[in-house]
Amino acid sequence: MIDSVELIHLPKILDSRGNLSFIESENHVPFEIKRTYWIYDVPGGEIRGGHAFKEQEELIVVLSGSLDVVIFDGKSEVKYSLNRSYNGLYIPKGLWRHMENFATNTLALIVSNTVFNEQDYIRDKQKYIKIIDDDK
Repeated sequence: MIDSVELIHLPKILDSRGNLSFIESENHVPFEIKRTYWIYDVPGGEIRGGHAFKEQEELIVVLSGSLDVVIFDGKSEVKYSLNRSYNGLYIPKGLWRHMENFATNTLALIVSNTVFNEQDYIRDKQKYIKIIDDDK
């Protein structure tokens, strides 16, 4: 399951006046974009995330700065360092994730396939592990 996480290289149009990258629904991401949100002003040492989604898929793009995304599938853990605005990390549903090691002034954009739904979150890691074990 953890191998379904993918680093997606977004289009990068180079121009002496400034570069441009973009995301198109169902083209650069394998879903229709229903929601976009961003994370910023994260104090040093803080961790964001710490949950899994039952249905939500997402793409995380660090527009400025850097951060690490740690993905856990119930057995193994993989860390992805994001620091380029033309790379996005695709995370399918059903994986535990958190973000750490935010550089000062980091701005992360997240696009997802669902609107906000609190019922879609699994916020307890032990409960998540039990659900994963029960599904086997």
